[in-house]
Amino acid sequence: MRKHISKKQVILASVFSLGLMPAGVENAFAAVDTASDPPTKRQGQTGKPAATPTAKAKADSTQAAVAAPMAAPAQPAAPQSEAIVVTGLSRQQKLQSAPVSATVFTATNIKDAHIQGVSDFIALTPNVSITQAQQAGVSFITIRGITQVRNGQSPVAVIVDGVQQMDSRQFTQDLYDVGQIEVLRGPQGDLWGRNAIGGAIVINTRQPTNTFYAHADAQFGNGADYRGKISFAGPIVKDRLFYDVNFSEHSFGGLLENVYLNKTVDRSNEYTGRGHIKAVITDDLTADFRVGFDETQGGANNYHYQSAKYDPSRPCFLDPTDPFGGPAPDANRVSRTFCANNRGDNQRDIRNASFRLVYTQPFATFSNTLGWVKINEYIGTDQFPYTATRGSGYDGTQTQWAQNTSWEDEFRVTSRSDRRFRWMGGGYFLDTRDYLASTTGADTGKGIARISTSPLYGYAPNQTLTYFGNSDHNQDFALFGHLSYDILKNLTAEFGYRYDWNSLNQYVNPESSGGVPAGCTMSGGSCRRTRWFKQGQPKGTLTYHVNPNLTFFVDYGIGFRSGQFNQNGTAEAAHLPGVYNTVKPEVANTVEAGFKSQWFHNRLTLNGSFFDTRDRNSFYFLFVGSVGAQILVNINKIHLTGGELEAKYAILPGLDVFANGGYTHSSITKYTFDRADQGNWAPYIPEFTANIGVQYHHAFNRWLGFFGRFDVEAKGKQYWDPENATPRNAFNLYNLQVGVESPNRKWSATFYVNNLTDTRYNAEYVSGGFAQPAEPRMLGGEIQYTY
Repeated sequence: MRKHISKKQVILASVFSLGLMPAGVENAFAAVDTASDPPTKRQGQTGKPAATPTAKAKADSTQAAVAAPMAAPAQPAAPQSEAIVVTGLSRQQKLQSAPVSATVFTATNIKDAHIQGVSDFIALTPNVSITQAQQAGVSFITIRGITQVRNGQSPVAVIVDGVQQMDSRQFTQDLYDVGQIEVLRGPQGDLWGRNAIGGAIVINTRQPTNTFYAHADAQFGNGADYRGKISFAGPIVKDRLFYDVNFSEHSFGGLLENVYLNKTVDRSNEYTGRGHIKAVITDDLTADFRVGFDETQGGANNYHYQSAKYDPSRPCFLDPTDPFGGPAPDANRVSRTFCANNRGDNQRDIRNASFRLVYTQPFATFSNTLGWVKINEYIGTDQFPYTATRGSGYDGTQTQWAQNTSWEDEFRVTSRSDRRFRWMGGGYFLDTRDYLASTTGADTGKGIARISTSPLYGYAPNQTLTYFGNSDHNQDFALFGHLSYDILKNLTAEFGYRYDWNSLNQYVNPESSGGVPAGCTMSGGSCRRTRWFKQGQPKGTLTYHVNPNLTFFVDYGIGFRSGQFNQNGTAEAAHLPGVYNTVKPEVANTVEAGFKSQWFHNRLTLNGSFFDTRDRNSFYFLFVGSVGAQILVNINKIHLTGGELEAKYAILPGLDVFANGGYTHSSITKYTFDRADQGNWAPYIPEFTANIGVQYHHAFNRWLGFFGRFDVEAKGKQYWDPENATPRNAFNLYNLQVGVESPNRKWSATFYVNNLTDTRYNAEYVSGGFAQPAEPRMLGGEIQYTY
């Protein structure tokens, strides 16, 4: 008999659940490996090898796992926890028993939260934030206080379908046909290498099966925002050969206007495609081949220089008597209109391919992943102070050309998961060749000349004034291993270790306007500089399963981010003390403790963690507008402490509330560049992030249902420089979705609003008064259909 629930009980449950700070978003994606259970539930510990599944059994299992999120009953099922699996560790494990602080989004969560790009799921993840500014390929992630800066490497490893991204310019592509996203917080360098100093992001796309699948998605919104996606997947040869093909197009006319040119500045067009062939060669051997492309065109460098003073009689032109007598820099001053006489232009082109082999034997699984990527990105824009004034020495043009060609190979051997002692080991190699050229030019009103590997010093319409060009050839070698042992039935100890050797070779273009080494000429000579960076990354973890619904874990790890070169000559051009051509490597020591729990018959999931990090040589970005110099420096020591709390509660069938929150306290404990800044908050780090909301699915009948979701994103106070000159104050964003859908979720029509109250804030602020505003309120509709 179904127990009657009174209105009073519903109200009390709602109040109780909304008081839980903060909550997480979670998921189900794949069949759970036996290793995901606590040791007391593992099977096969007698030593007898488990039967190897046939190709058809594998295909059917995969099909069932992928198809499961698509199926839905006519009426919502009783609230219960999903069997969430994380794949970003050394083997598959259930999220609720895995010793890692993680937020995971399934295909269902991705659809419900209207996740279109990386910034969408990061906004729902505690203690993680992202700034997307300047151009398509430039983004800055901060995770637990470990930050990314312009021209610097990411603090997280990003793995898509088992292939690690080799350049941070790949990260900001549109997402489509994604089955699961995992955000793992804390150092993951023992498994994923030098860029996993702060964590890892694992993205798994939908896998093809024996069942034909087709999906179409059309969206429209304000600012001439149009997006279309289409996907096909299915078998070529039943049980043996499968395919999937995906295409998407996103066109955005823009909402921010250049009042001098009477044109929008934030326009963009992106075209993306991906093809995938999966072959079950034998019952033990599978192969995956993937190719993809992404082409993006749009605006760039949409900044204000806040201290510019305009001529009252000529709007957008500098006051000739006091050009920089404008207001003092303020990270909270927001302007959504622009005055530059040159409209910024950005073009990014990405090509990638990968080939993966997986060979399974009774005692271990062997895998080899080979990846390749080529990226070209160009921007040409107005220069500081971004006004219509030209030919006065106050204004100019600037360009940057970046080209990257990289390939990588990783080999891993992973033991069976149903043994008391489990192990994994392997090796990794990365080869990267890139070219970076940055210029400033004279603004004569005749446009911006496109410059790549050679300056145009004598070109009258847009003469090159400064040019810094260099090509880099970098290689990374790594060996790694991971051991796991069940000390007791419910107590597991793990130890992982990885050692990276990173070789940097930079070749300076002799045509550079400064910083050319003595003897370096176009015919050869001493144009090369070389450095090696080496670091071990150990991590130890202890996990205690109190019962199937309560797990505690504690770990200690060392994360590493390789040092790098500034563009040769920029340090000399900047004329600032403590600025060098070489940036030291960053090393972070982190202690973490956490718990995973489920309560009230799995209606409530409550997870939390605490961390303490000692970070050495954190990266900080400086911009010298007069010479267009973009420079990285090191902050010697930063102390980071904080934690996360995530909760999700199923109040009634179809009705869920969720909340999450993260807090990070940062303190600069040593900074030789400016000792007066010691004791200040570290730059780029929000004091807190939080997300709280409610969503409801209701089926009226077998054909029609309702969906509604409301959530609030909260961002804490954030400083942008070690001086703590001006913080961006805390703010909230309110998001709403309402729509109709079929109860089995084969189709849906949704209306959405992001930033409902049109909150004004700066997406990025650079020390000295350079500000880029965030997009205003965005609203639109979406129609989806799955066959």
